[in-house]
This record gives sequence, structure tokens and C-alpha cells, in this order.
Amino acid sequence: MQAQLETLGQLERRLDFAIPAADIESAVDARLKRVARTARIQGFRPGKAPMKIVAANYGLQVREEVLGEQVQNAFASAVEAQKLRVAGYPRFEGKPASEEAFQFSATFEVYPEVVVGDLAAKEVERPVLEVSEAEVDKTIDILRKQRTKFERVERAAEKGDRVIVDFKGTIDGVAFAGGSSENYAFQAGEGQMLPEFDAAVIGMKEGDSKTFDLAFPADYHGKDVAGKTAQFEVTVKNVAAAQLPEVDGEFAKLLGIEDGDIAKLRAEIRKNVEREVKRRLSARAKEGVMQALLDVTPVELPRALVQVEIGRLIENARNEMKQRGFDPQNMPFPPELFEEQAKRRVALGLILAEVVRANGLQAKPEQIKAIVGEFAESYEHPEEVVQWYYASPERLEGPESLALEDNVVEFVHAKAKTVDKQLSFDELMGQQQA
Repeated sequence: MQAQLETLGQLERRLDFAIPAADIESAVDARLKRVARTARIQGFRPGKAPMKIVAANYGLQVREEVLGEQVQNAFASAVEAQKLRVAGYPRFEGKPASEEAFQFSATFEVYPEVVVGDLAAKEVERPVLEVSEAEVDKTIDILRKQRTKFERVERAAEKGDRVIVDFKGTIDGVAFAGGSSENYAFQAGEGQMLPEFDAAVIGMKEGDSKTFDLAFPADYHGKDVAGKTAQFEVTVKNVAAAQLPEVDGEFAKLLGIEDGDIAKLRAEIRKNVEREVKRRLSARAKEGVMQALLDVTPVELPRALVQVEIGRLIENARNEMKQRGFDPQNMPFPPELFEEQAKRRVALGLILAEVVRANGLQAKPEQIKAIVGEFAESYEHPEEVVQWYYASPERLEGPESLALEDNVVEFVHAKAKTVDKQLSFDELMGQQQA
């Protein structure tokens, strides 16, 4: 079979090829004979119908099947002979056939040649953070606040108290949507309300009422009131002081330390904090490395791969909506909203594949084992988790991918101008300073 390759663009190609008519007819005859052995045709016992009758009943279907298979096989052979790497799916078109051959063309894209740029002059930040006792104390404080109880008090509300209020807001004497509520609870001074509302309530006691003005910020999420000044009437119905649990044996038992040993509690919390810090540092380091690779490695992207990735992202978005209880059928998912993200993911996939291939950065079994072990540590029966991962090769794909990414990060840090960036605990964990 002869094939002619034409370059249509930087990545687009067209392959013209022909399949001898004799090959098609021979394959059709052979398949019809196989069909005839079991064909059920009215008036004949299975396998006894004449070939002309079999051809009349099954010939068109068999010819289409044979032709499709022959086209696929011929295209695969031509691609292999031309040493082409096809990206996505080809578009086949038939051409006028002659007595000797069936003519076809396939239009498709090929993978680009990826040349990773010079990393030597690229500055890459490597985030670092050592977990100290201060981070353990901060985490314990967070755990205490999560278990806060409130006790009614007969005094003026202070910062941190839970207050229950009735309020009604108006603008130019007219009530507005969302401006009124009864038995509304919040913690005063904790940023749950606008500062003017907090300031008005702090200092009020149970039974007190007050009227005050509140100016909504120009960028307030409620567009109907943004930039406007409202008048609020508020009545305090309850003031309760926050009661944080003491860090004692009962608190330790509450967090899973059966004997109530505070030292064991701190050790367990430290281990969990260190695990989470390591995970977040790794994620930030990977983000910096990936961006560095994108910056130094321009790459032409096959449209077919971008379209496939857009489809995958849309499907993920739909599934996320389902998990949140929404019906994704009623929500539009314009492909253009996902295009930039899809392009980035495709580009990174092509670049990472080349970096790994060229530098032998494939994940090693011991790396995969270590990552699975880290996953399992947070479970009550880690050995069962390890067995679950190793019960199926597909389950190890995630840990293998993480190990591969770790290898790429280490490789880039060694090649680039790597600068350690000290992070605070709050900065890394996405928390605000208390």
C-alpha cells in the first residue's frame, strides 16, 4: 500500500492512501462464509442458506465492517511507516474509488517536538517551614475553638461572645432583601458581620435595643445595597460567653488519646501537622516548578488534545455539581471557560513527559511504597490501606504519578537557580494571624 503525506500546518497532517479492491473483496467473501455457518434466514436451516441469499441479507453490513477495519489497519500501517505520533483521532474521508482500489484520506494532528528550555538562568522558589512547638500550640488552640461551648451571661457583649439578635434594616425607610432576621446568632468581633454591626452590638446587654447607621462597602456582594447607607434596629436577645475546653486528660481523650496523656496528644498533633505541612510545601514547590517549565518551554498544542481536556474538565465540573446536590443539566458549561486551564494541563503533560523521558525520572518502586505508606499513616489500620493499594495496579497510578512529580521537582531544583523562601505557618495553611 502506498501512502502520501501532506503537511497542512505546524501540527496538522493529511495522509492519502489506497486499499486494493481485491483485498476488500477477499475479506468480504471470507467473512460472509463465516456468517453463513450460523446465519438464521427464514426458510433455511442455520448454515444451509445459499451464499447469494446470505450476501443479500448480510452483504452490506459485512462490507461496511470490513471496509472500516481495513481503513483503520491501513492508516495504522501508514502512520507506523511514516514514524508519526498521532494526537487525538483522525478524520477519515472517502474519495472516488477506481476498479483497482478504494481511495481514502485521513486528516489528523501529530504530537509536537518538545524541547525543554534552559533552566539554569531561571529562578525558582522552594518554600520551607520547620514545624515548632508554636505550630503545635496554634493547632491545639484551633481544636479547642472547634469545640467551644457558650454559656449565657448577664453582662454587656464582648469580643468573642456569641450574641443572638433580632434586627431590621431599611434604606430610605424601605426594607430590603436580606436586611431583617430574628434569633440570628453570631460571634461578636470575629469578622462574621460588617465592622459597624459588630461595633454596635458590642457593649449591649440582653434586652437592649439600638438604632444605628451602617454604610455598605461599594464592593459588597449584595449589589442592591452596595455603596448605600442603611439604618438598622437591633435588639439583643441573648449574650453567651465562649467556654473553651481546658487542655487536660479529658480533652486528650476527646481527640482519641485513650489514656489522656497530654504528651502523647502533642506528639500526635505534631505528627499530623508535619504531615500536612509537608503536603502543602510539596504542592507549592510543584506549582513553582511547573510554572518554571512552562516559562522556558514554549510548545505548540494539538487542538485535538485541548478539546479532549476541555471535555474532561467539563465532566469533572458536572460531577462536582452533582456532589453538591445541584442538577448539572440546568447549568451551562461553556467550553471557553475551561480553555486556558485545558491548554495549561496539556502543555504540562507534554513537557513533563519529555522531562521524564529524557532524564530517566520514572517513579521507582521504593518511592511508590513510601508514598502509599504516608497515605496509610492517617488511618486506624494502615496495613489494610497498603494492601488495598497493592491489590490493583490501577490503584497505584496515583502514588506513582506523585512520585514522578517529586522526581521532576527535585530535577528542576537542581538545574535552576533555586531560592529557599521561608513561609510562616499561617501563610502556608491559609489562615490569618490571630
